[in-house]
Amino acid sequence: MDRMQPVPDVINFPKEEEKILELWKKLDAFQTSLKQSKGKPRYAFYDGPPFATGLPHYGHILAGTIKDIVTRYAHQSGFHVDRRFGWDCHGLPVEYEIDKTLGIKGPEDVAKMGIEAYNNECRKIVMRYSSDWEYIVTRLGRWIDFKKDYKTLYPWFMESIWWVFRQLFDSGLVYRGFKVMPFSTACNTPLSNFESGQNYKDVVDPAVIVSFPLDEDPNVSLIAWTTTPWTLPSNLAVCLNGDMDYVKIVHKKDDKVYIMMEARLPALFKGEDEYEILDKFKGSVLKGKGYKPIFNYFIELKKTGAFRVLTDGYVTNDSGTGVVQQAAYFGQDDYRVCLEQGIITKEMVVCPVDSSGRFTSEVTDFAGQYVKDADKQIIKWLKNQGRLVDHSTCKHSYPFCWRSETPLIYKAVPSWFIRVEPLVEKLLANNQETYWVPEFVKDKRFANWLRDAHDWAVSRNRYWGTPIPLWCSEDLEEVVCIGSIAELEELTGAKISDIHRESVDKLTIPSKRPGMPPLKRVDEVFDCWFESGSMPYAQVHYPFENKKEFEESFPADFIAEGIDQTRGWFYTLLVLSTALFDKPPFKNLIVNGLVLAADGQKMSKRKKNYPDPLEVVHKFGADALRLYLINSPVVKAETLRFKEEGVKDVIKDVFLPWYNAYRFFMQNVERFCREEGITFLHNEQTFQPSDNYMDRWILSACQSLIVFVKQEMAAYRLYTVVPKLVKFVDTLTNWYVRSNRRRIKGENGCADCESALHTLYSVLFSMVRVMAPFTPFLTEQMYQNLQHLLEPDASQGPDTASVHYLMVQQPRADLTDATIERAVGRMQSVIELGRVIRDRNTMPTKYPLREAVIIHTDQQCLDDVVSLDKYIKEELNIRSVTTSQDKEKYGVSLKAEPDQAVLGRRLKGDLKKVAQAVRELTDAQLQEVRNVGRIEILGHVIEESELRMSYAFAQTGNGGDKAKYEAHSDNQILVLLDVTPDQSMLDEGTAREVINRIQKLRKKAKLVPSDDITIFTQVKPSTDRLSDIIKSHDQYIYATIKQPIYPFPVVAGEEIIRETCQLKGIELELVFIRGNVKGQTKSMSTPAEATANGPAPFCRFVNIELCGTQPQCGASSTQGTILLENPRGDFPLSVPELVKQVGVVFGLHGKKVGLYRSKDMTNELMSVNLHDVFTLHGSTVYAFVR
Repeated sequence: MDRMQPVPDVINFPKEEEKILELWKKLDAFQTSLKQSKGKPRYAFYDGPPFATGLPHYGHILAGTIKDIVTRYAHQSGFHVDRRFGWDCHGLPVEYEIDKTLGIKGPEDVAKMGIEAYNNECRKIVMRYSSDWEYIVTRLGRWIDFKKDYKTLYPWFMESIWWVFRQLFDSGLVYRGFKVMPFSTACNTPLSNFESGQNYKDVVDPAVIVSFPLDEDPNVSLIAWTTTPWTLPSNLAVCLNGDMDYVKIVHKKDDKVYIMMEARLPALFKGEDEYEILDKFKGSVLKGKGYKPIFNYFIELKKTGAFRVLTDGYVTNDSGTGVVQQAAYFGQDDYRVCLEQGIITKEMVVCPVDSSGRFTSEVTDFAGQYVKDADKQIIKWLKNQGRLVDHSTCKHSYPFCWRSETPLIYKAVPSWFIRVEPLVEKLLANNQETYWVPEFVKDKRFANWLRDAHDWAVSRNRYWGTPIPLWCSEDLEEVVCIGSIAELEELTGAKISDIHRESVDKLTIPSKRPGMPPLKRVDEVFDCWFESGSMPYAQVHYPFENKKEFEESFPADFIAEGIDQTRGWFYTLLVLSTALFDKPPFKNLIVNGLVLAADGQKMSKRKKNYPDPLEVVHKFGADALRLYLINSPVVKAETLRFKEEGVKDVIKDVFLPWYNAYRFFMQNVERFCREEGITFLHNEQTFQPSDNYMDRWILSACQSLIVFVKQEMAAYRLYTVVPKLVKFVDTLTNWYVRSNRRRIKGENGCADCESALHTLYSVLFSMVRVMAPFTPFLTEQMYQNLQHLLEPDASQGPDTASVHYLMVQQPRADLTDATIERAVGRMQSVIELGRVIRDRNTMPTKYPLREAVIIHTDQQCLDDVVSLDKYIKEELNIRSVTTSQDKEKYGVSLKAEPDQAVLGRRLKGDLKKVAQAVRELTDAQLQEVRNVGRIEILGHVIEESELRMSYAFAQTGNGGDKAKYEAHSDNQILVLLDVTPDQSMLDEGTAREVINRIQKLRKKAKLVPSDDITIFTQVKPSTDRLSDIIKSHDQYIYATIKQPIYPFPVVAGEEIIRETCQLKGIELELVFIRGNVKGQTKSMSTPAEATANGPAPFCRFVNIELCGTQPQCGASSTQGTILLENPRGDFPLSVPELVKQVGVVFGLHGKKVGLYRSKDMTNELMSVNLHDVFTLHGSTVYAFVR
């Protein structure tokens, strides 16, 4: 208790987070938590390795936050959770940076400097930003081990990759093939299908139609359409659909004769008058016919069957001319069709484009030109040779290299492949064994990708990567696959410490065939996706070390990454685990969506269309950024448009109210202990709530929250958990604390104050525990203070130095009360509906209203409302609450208007008739619309969202005046508010406005409730009614501000603050003087009547004398005064409420009290014999403890 720290009124969240980081560093908190959980059941988590060649972006921060929340929660659920950070160190991201820096254009440049020098340059930058990553990840509150990290460049990591590949090789899943693949000319390497699918962009390409004159009649030409003119120098055939109709036509413009698909005539001609059909036939009729090549670079292949017509079903009638030119080595279908129909053989290579995307010397007219740049020259050449039929442009979606942002080309390259196609059924079966959130990504996007999976090209013609461990003879007849460093040492006789290319390329293995040269390693390295897909095994150096540890924790319990990894890491993990063990690699997976810039575009450093993450953290704090990201659609695999204002709103709407509730509690605990001389200590195990309804409600709601969080976190549904947590902060601050401020401040006596404080402590302490994984900083800050108020024997564990050491709180069934939660929920609905009515009618809550009518068909609902009507009266500032099951009694019914803008587009000419029918719908029909969500009108189904429903009132009998009520409903409860004006209520509202101005000025002056002040007021002009209102409501004002108030002139004293404000156009000047001083005129807050306790209040009251016992809980006098109403005319006490107030005044908590009109205990006051409590006004009543 003595170690409790005062809580400041203002908080700088980022600064406080930095203090918490220092605390964690001092405690070595993360490592300590791991030591505490040692020996507990393991919870396996895999962290997908990022590249350290760039700084973390919001996508990394989002995924990291999700991982941190789940693994923190797993630890607090009683598991041991190893969390190792991983780094993807090889591959294109690193090489591309080096190529740009050193000006490397292609393999020749690397050969000049040497692979060893090149890889050394890569080593220098590979961890360039590692310290920045560690700082940012740590600053964001994520607990993960950087000291026990794994890097894909570690030799032991690479050795496990070799082992993985060896298992696949031995299983017959590895082969060398020649395949047309997406190819990055900037990076000089092929890409896998899933890499090429990551970065499509809309581009405008040239579109040409070119002619292919038939050998049998050069005056007749097949015409083909293409958007890649640069492939025409490599043309070897044309392909048609043999089953579709083709026509021979004459172009009337120039009398040229063309053959094309009949269905595609509109592709070339605007109208039928531009051509004449000479003949019609199936495409199969043309099969085998020869044509004149466009270029003669490969004319010798005509002897072996090239430059003829082929047919295949892949040619469709939805684009082009129905004639597709075949550049066999630059298109996947081209290669397949040409190979199947004998144009090429597997051994042939007709690929006059090098790895940098430039034409080789074979293409003499365009040698050395980059293929995309050569398009214009080729089109010019076609035109000059009379082969260009049409030239236009085409906007379409085209794949770009994900690293270099340059367009990909499709190019045939030799590559090493993993056979994936035979594994498809196993992949689908293993996918079914996994649990994904959200599930649709697994069942649709990912499963569809698996069904269409192709063999995986795992080799890259690069340098900085794990070398493919294949040593081959020149004729490829002898192939040795190495599975470990020890095996390579044995076969080569060399001592090996590193296995990058510069270390192993020079090693040879003797051939087993007599007289044959030694085997040399193939040139390629692994695709870095093969490395990251192998990380479950390589990060623990399996199977060379940690064999038992790995096998006991595989598959992983949990992984998480972005939706883009469905074709990346998720896929490679599943392929390798299926091939190796026929198991899924993980059990549970959360897929997050993409974080975009505020304008919906991809975040771009070049465009600077997003704020720097660290700047956001330094401005608002990591907790705010974390909660903003995870309380958004992005945790459901949807996109998020990042807006800095959203992070700011988390501070405003969640953290500040929560912090203020915590601050309010700590201030009042300190006040309570100081004033009552009592030490406040809490024991969560033995704590029992009072009979106060709101105490029991908030405790029950808290237990329900704990149950919900446990249930939903077990299902990994962060998207349901986080909104519920945020909503509970609102529930605590805007409902419980707001409606119990006076109790917590001790205005209802010592015992009631203590009960309220214990209740609020219990909820705040539960909140910091349940919120700890989500907002680790703020919860730690609060916990460090709250823990000092725990009883020493109520420890939450052996080490309680951090909230993150505590286990997940178990719900207490004895505190749960569904009936109370239901009743308060209905009360909240009534209040919220009433607030809407007030807002709609511009009636601030400061101004009281006469009546609220609550209508519902269920009597239980109405009973719930009646049981809490005092809260409804207080929150809505109304005089009375009436309940009814009959809305017709009040002449209220549903009416509807059509949404003309929405229905007009859909109904067009029928709108007028339907609109009239909508206006004529009865209350019963509209109630049915609300139940089922739609209605059929004149043959059209009208959705509820297309109607604007409101409540209308029947006209009253006195001349057709409108009813006095305004209505609003949530489809369950209907609330009516009497909004007719009343001068006395308007005056009270004005008095509330005065109180509001005083309280705002107190806050501005940084005064706390315990600071004694005297308030002086002056109204200008003094004749304004505002002066009379302040005077007539002086006791009402005093009861709220608890400080004396006088009219001007201001007496001498220390002036704290002076301000003139506007109130309904009238000037109100306020002056605060330090201390309670006496004004020169009579205080507006000192009535003349006398009570047993001094000056009488403005409201009616009763004097109480305690007999036969002494007051308790800090109360010292046996005489007191209780208000029978407050304010005057409002909220009269009943006899049971009067008895309860007597117990509060004299500290008789838990005692039964009787009230009597005389000291001899005769004439007991009871509800049956006292029908009007105001008959007690000014008299003395005697209280006895029974």
